[in-house]
Amino acid sequence: MKRNKQIDIRRALALAGTFNFLCSCARSCLLPFLTLYFRQLGLTPAMTGVVLGTKHLVTLVWSPAASLLSKHYDKRRLVIGGALVCSAAAALVLLLIPSTGVHTQTASCNTSDLRSSPTHSLGDHLLVSSTAPTPAASTLSGATVPAQTPPETESALPQLSQKNFSVVGEPNGSSILHPATSSSVTPVRSKRSDLPHGEEEETHFDFLSSLKMMDSQHQLFFLLLIVVAVWEFMSAPLDWTADDGVYEYLDFADAADRYSSTSVWGLLGAACGVGGAGLLVSQLNCLLAEQTPRSAVHFYCYAGVAALTLPVAAYLPLYLNRKRDKANRLLKAVQLVRGSPRALLCAVTTLLVGVAGSAVDDFMLWQMQDHGSSELHMGLSLALALLSQAAFPLLAGRVSKLLSPGRILTVGAATLGLQCFYYSFLWGPWAVLPAQVLSCLSGGALWWAVGVQCEDVTTPGAERSVSRVFSGLSLHLGHGLGSFAGGFVVQRFGLPWLFRGVALALMLWCVFLPLLQCRAPRQRRINYSRLLVADASEASDSESEQERDWLDKAMEDDRSNNNYGQRINHWSR
Repeated sequence: MKRNKQIDIRRALALAGTFNFLCSCARSCLLPFLTLYFRQLGLTPAMTGVVLGTKHLVTLVWSPAASLLSKHYDKRRLVIGGALVCSAAAALVLLLIPSTGVHTQTASCNTSDLRSSPTHSLGDHLLVSSTAPTPAASTLSGATVPAQTPPETESALPQLSQKNFSVVGEPNGSSILHPATSSSVTPVRSKRSDLPHGEEEETHFDFLSSLKMMDSQHQLFFLLLIVVAVWEFMSAPLDWTADDGVYEYLDFADAADRYSSTSVWGLLGAACGVGGAGLLVSQLNCLLAEQTPRSAVHFYCYAGVAALTLPVAAYLPLYLNRKRDKANRLLKAVQLVRGSPRALLCAVTTLLVGVAGSAVDDFMLWQMQDHGSSELHMGLSLALALLSQAAFPLLAGRVSKLLSPGRILTVGAATLGLQCFYYSFLWGPWAVLPAQVLSCLSGGALWWAVGVQCEDVTTPGAERSVSRVFSGLSLHLGHGLGSFAGGFVVQRFGLPWLFRGVALALMLWCVFLPLLQCRAPRQRRINYSRLLVADASEASDSESEQERDWLDKAMEDDRSNNNYGQRINHWSR
């Protein structure tokens, strides 16, 4: 008989913590700064919101589906390794997409000069040339719009030639090129109209041809939308697949309760990634190489740390428990949340928190950049927020004695609203730091209260599924909807009014939330397994008596129900 392999729980926890640390570090090197890169390329706020909202919705749909398929075919380790490699490659593809020519003035670098080269291309002579000084950009409703079109490469104007323009002299000494009447675009459109019906339909569905007919900004938007969707499609299965495999491994060794200790390493890794990347990029020159801005370092750091994660993923302890049906467990978790009024209030709160969090994640760095912040200020401020959030477990015991979980949930949401209101009045590079300390409540305390709510409504074996319902509502559905709406709000009203509107909505909800919680009936479920394995030496005498009272009452209820059932069966006979 083969001897069973010894399970090393400490080694499994160490590998799981290292994996979470490196994955979070890789994401934080790039994702917080991704919207700045989109802004540098020339995307409008509305376009940026659509791209990021699509990214979150892809994760919401594909993460559980990919995890379920990887379990069904027993390909978890292959999916984890493939997600790391393919996501790093897809992220580097973003560096190949050219700019539209709409640039912004940052605190330390004028990005309109990043793509200039010693040799002038044809597009440089086709654009405006003037001896009079002009501003680099002007800001209108929170979106950066150039005062004049800067010199750009041929990729920005692929269809242009000198014969399509006529030079017109101006009194101030500048020369402006106006398009001539015989533009090369007009014959193309007339030829398309003369095509037969069948060929015209075939050309109509040719996506590449339609991209060529768009202006450069819409070309950039659709290219980024496709690449980001593919990137998220590659990276989305990583978290769920690794999380399920490690949890089932520890559960097989009866150590699943110790798996939660690895989550703090994810926050520490994120703090190291965002702070380290911000510090590194701020120390570099504006131009790394010819036509390569220093913002590309974020992508290289993401790919490099993802490569470092591969050896850890190869030794990550995974276990396949085919008895666990995740699809049914998720449906059951949704039913449990829907059946509890307090859980529904918590779900609505997490959804609103996700919408507000998208405004912070997507556009807070834009607001900081407009007030003179560099990557150093941004990275350190985000790292401070993550560290304060990771420190809340040290205060959880004292806070829980002062406030109930429902009130802590309200305080956490209200604190996030206060942070958003503060962000709308920034005045300098370091002005954001006081608000970041409050993430201990808006992040750590809020999710601690959500965890307590999960324990109140869940049944044995469904704790993680209920927790994923809440996290999916906030981190993916809420963030996705908030990105779509936030981009259009910034486009129409500007960055400060986005944060003020989000703060007002959260504050109004926090006014009505305690009233609704008081009216909602409290349904407390008895977790028999937790009561039976409770260690009497760690609990006080009063707590032990209370647990015995709960257990005795539950056993009496079970006896009465069984006697009632026996009487019913006897009468039916």
